Amino acid sequence: MILLTGGMGYVGSHVCVALVSAGYDVLILDNLDNSDRQVLDRIEKILGKRPRFVEGDIRNTDFLQQVFRGNEVQAVMHFAGLKAVGESVAQPMLYYDNNVVGTHSLLRAMLAADVKRLVFSSSATVYSSSSPSPIDEGAARAASNPYGRTKLVIEDMLADVHQATPGLSIACLRYFNPVGAHESGLIGERPRGVPNNLMPYLCQVAAGLREKLSVFGADYPTPDGTGVRDFIHVMDLAQGHVDALRYCERSEGFTPINLGTGTGHSVLELVREFESVTGRAVPFEVVGRRAGDVAECWANPGKARDLLGWQSVRGLRQMCEDSWRWQVSLGGEVP
Repeated sequence: MILLTGGMGYVGSHVCVALVSAGYDVLILDNLDNSDRQVLDRIEKILGKRPRFVEGDIRNTDFLQQVFRGNEVQAVMHFAGLKAVGESVAQPMLYYDNNVVGTHSLLRAMLAADVKRLVFSSSATVYSSSSPSPIDEGAARAASNPYGRTKLVIEDMLADVHQATPGLSIACLRYFNPVGAHESGLIGERPRGVPNNLMPYLCQVAAGLREKLSVFGADYPTPDGTGVRDFIHVMDLAQGHVDALRYCERSEGFTPINLGTGTGHSVLELVREFESVTGRAVPFEVVGRRAGDVAECWANPGKARDLLGWQSVRGLRQMCEDSWRWQVSLGGEVP
């Protein structure tokens, strides 16, 4: 059985579908702070069976130890973490408590149960803003906000625990920019309040739920002046987790791995593709750059290809199509 902490969230729910489709038995653990019980119903519609679910918080080590004692857990995929940069600046203690203390609690419970395989949800945020693209796993690490620093601390903690624990296998997956949704339109990204990420905001503007999109800076040294990012379809990302788990099953070590397409697309390129797909005009306004943003950032995904046999297969158009299908399924509702 594979334990998915935070498995009701955006990435975790898609990974759940990919794991079950690949023949794995899963147990979702989530405190539902940033997710909804309806996700379980939607996953059941996709899979034709309902994954097991337990509600709880990873910071409760005693509770986690009961979960491990009551289930034959062979590996853990760890998605339970807060990830809004702005919120992390305003509430750093919340982020260090949830992300760092939570992961420490999870590791204690794992080691007590002798569970030695872990796939960790990290982020390209750990890379220094001065790292040139394409970025590989050996690039300098530095974070410009509390959220990114929690990922750095967790990565270092995992590396140290690996050094002290024979037989431990940890895949540390550094995501670039996950977008899209399951092709069924049943699960997707559903942020509460004002979206922090580009694609859900874009969808809400196209749906008439928000007035216009703010484009942060159009004076970068890029072809159209807007920032260039590596957008990856969430189902490609999900397959990367399945492949990373299989890698952990046959190897030991602490292994950082980029999950990205290796291709950069600008903000305006994404907007134009989205308009083409949906037939909807997306009004936008160019505003000032955000502090900490860089002109270009995309991955070198060669390590994922070489170690995992993984590569992205879904292009920008499918990312837009699936995101819009998910938005349409939500109707006029703003979470």
